[in-house]
Formats: sequence, structure tokens, C-alpha cells
Amino acid sequence: MEQVFAYIIGLGAAVMMPIIFTVLGVCIGIKFSKALKSGLYVGVGFVGLGVITGLLTSSLGPALSKVVEIYGLELNVFDMGWPAAASVAYNTTVGAFIIPVCLAVNLVLLLIGCTRTVNIDLWNYWHFAFIGAVVYFLMDSMAWGFFAAIICYVITLVLADMTAKKFQQFYPGMEGISIPQPFCQGFTPFAIVIGKALDLIPGFDKLNIDAEGMKKKFGLFGEPLFLGVIIGIVIGCFACESWDAVVAGIPGILGLGIKMGAVMELIPRITGLFIEGLKPISEATRELIAKKFGEKKEFYIGMSPALVIGHPTTLIVSLLLIPVTLVLAVALPGNQFLPLASLAGMFYVFVMVLPYTKGNVVKSFIVGLVVIAAGLYFVTLMSESFTSAAAMVSAAHPDDGAVKVPEGFSAGALDFASSPIAFAIYACMKYLFSWVGAGILTAIAVVMVLWNRKLINKK
Repeated sequence: MEQVFAYIIGLGAAVMMPIIFTVLGVCIGIKFSKALKSGLYVGVGFVGLGVITGLLTSSLGPALSKVVEIYGLELNVFDMGWPAAASVAYNTTVGAFIIPVCLAVNLVLLLIGCTRTVNIDLWNYWHFAFIGAVVYFLMDSMAWGFFAAIICYVITLVLADMTAKKFQQFYPGMEGISIPQPFCQGFTPFAIVIGKALDLIPGFDKLNIDAEGMKKKFGLFGEPLFLGVIIGIVIGCFACESWDAVVAGIPGILGLGIKMGAVMELIPRITGLFIEGLKPISEATRELIAKKFGEKKEFYIGMSPALVIGHPTTLIVSLLLIPVTLVLAVALPGNQFLPLASLAGMFYVFVMVLPYTKGNVVKSFIVGLVVIAAGLYFVTLMSESFTSAAAMVSAAHPDDGAVKVPEGFSAGALDFASSPIAFAIYACMKYLFSWVGAGILTAIAVVMVLWNRKLINKK
């Protein structure tokens, strides 16, 4: 099973999405050629996104590492990045079976009317496998690992249903789509609570500036492209040990600025391919459901948050938070995690935040500041179990260099290890004893499922 699903995952989203979309499109009545074209657009979108984020990592990584070296910012929890976290997740017993188990859970919940989301985002199933793997090593029990993964999956499906309308209203072209990814959904409550709290502050409404408002107010300085160039140059300067080094390194510093600007400009263009590919599938799905079940019946296609990370507010806030996150990591007492490899995943923090902050740059930045600060502590507290899981996978797969933890360090990753959902499940199992924690998590999942079923029946 491990080999079978490792092969499927190894094909990557760029290969599997055209296959899934072609089969799905034909099944719902779209012509083969049109379904294949939709799938290819989405596949090409994933290729383009991989190239752009790879450019961000390869350009920014060495400069940030130099900053860490110059200013002595090194902490005890090493940033493994999402590839290591995904590798740890899929190379355990829980990960080997996570796809069929979660698909079965999804099917059961659909049949009994407790969800409307069909989660085809198979590559991000590693998030469920990850919390399962961490709990597996925490409790030394495969059963508890599967329990944690399934609880995470159920909660995420319910949240995807509950946030689908907000998501679709905020992002154009996303009709019929929901986001069943726990990393993104975990930040939704923060966006709601912090947003409402900020609205109570007198005069805060004057700071209601979205990305378009920034362009009008600040002109060129409000453009993601220009901000990318400026921040890239600033980071490049900080990566130099002296003024002479800055002067000597001007070509490299300017090059880093242009590359950061390119990332900010190209990501929205790449994500446009996702919308173009999704539109025929989404429209045909809605027509088929309306024909078979009536206008009131709805199903959502659960997709990757990569579809919408090109929103201008996401780009601006993520860019501003990259240097701020480094400062937070060093300044926060008790934190031992310094994110470097994971910073490219900053865009995904805001996918479900923006629909609730209405794209407000100031609100989104404050929400991001809070969730990143909390996330650093979550990663620090989970690092012991993450390290144990990585060590076992490294021993079983010695050729997988991604999961090898440097000597003297613990393992961490901003991707999902910093998610409130992951940490809540981990904390319940670790600090509340297994059966008490499991009872609380089960009660939460059951209440959420029944409440969601009530909402679905009402509509």
C-alpha cells in the first residue's frame, strides 16, 4: 500500500490533475476534449506555480541563511520545510493508508448528508497523514494515529462546507469550490474573532484599505511588484556583512529584488490558469446536480488553496510578514523555531483569512501576525514528536535526505505543524491523556457534523 500510494503521490499534481479532471469531466457529461483541456490547464498551473515558488525559495533562501549567520539568529528547532513534513507523513503506516481511509470517510459523510464537499485535493492529504504520524509516535499506537487523522479530516470537511459561500463570494470564478485543507481552515476562527475585535476600535474603519486602495493611495509603492523588488533589495542588503560588501554585492542585491518582484507579478498570472481550467468542470457539476436533485441541492469540489494565492492582498501581506516573522522568531520568549525553508508557504496562511477581512490589508496583516506568533510556539511544542517521526522515516529510507534532521537540532516546519487544528489535536492527545483527549475531540467532531447536517437539511 505504501508503494502504491507513494507512486500516485510521486506523479505530482501536475500529472494527476489532468487525469482526475478528464475522468471527472467525462463522468459529468463534458466532451472528452473539453475535459482534457480543463485538466491540462490546471496541470500547467501547478507546474507554473512550482517554478515560481521554487524561484522564491532558491533566491530568498541563501540570503535569509546569510542573515541568520551574520546576526546569530540560530535556534534549536530546524526548519525542515513542507517536503520533509510530507515525506514523514506518507512514509508511515498511517500515511500509507490515508488516501483510501479519508476517501471512504468522505463518501460516508456524503451519503448520510453530513457534508457537501468532495475532496479531490489528494496531494494535501499529507496534512491529515502528518498529524496522524505525529500522534502515532506520541502515543506509540497506530490506532491513535488513524484516529487523529480522521478527526482532522472530518473537522476540515465541515469547515470547508461552512466557509464555502464566503470563499466563493470573495474570490471570482470559484463558484462550486471549497477549500478542505486544514492548514488554511485552521486560521478562519482567528480571522473572524480578530476582525470583529478590530471593528470595535474607534477610527479603525479609516484603515479599511484593500490592495486596490493601496495602489490608489501609494501609487507605485502600493504595487505588489514594486514591494517585492524593494523588500528583496532590503533583505539582500542585510545579507551583507559590511557597507563594502553591500557595494560589491550590488548586482546580486538588485537581482534578488527583481526575482522577488517577478514572483509577486507572476503568481497571479499563473493562478489564472486554475480558474480557466476549473470553470467548465464547475459549471457542468452545478448543471448536473440541478438536473438530478433540484436547484437547492449543492455539492462542492474540494480543491487546493493554490487556486487563489495570487490575490494582491495575499501577496502584499505575505511579503511584509517574511522579515517580520524572522524578528518574531528571535524576539518571542520560549520559541525555538526559526522558519526559513517554510517561508514560501506564507501565502497559504491568508487563503481563508481574506474572505472574512474582506481583503483589508491592515486587518489581514494583524491576523497574520497573531497566527504566525502562535504558530511558532505550536511548532516548538510539537518538535519532539516530529523529530521522532522523522528519525524513524530516515532510518527506513536512508536515501531520503529531506527527512534527515541535522545533529543537535529538533525538527519543525511552518506548514501544518503551525496549524491550530493540528496543535489542538496534538495537545488533546498529549496533555489531556489519551482517552480524555480522544473523548473531547470525538465530541467536537460529532457536534460539528450534526450541526452541518442540520444546516444542509435546512437549505
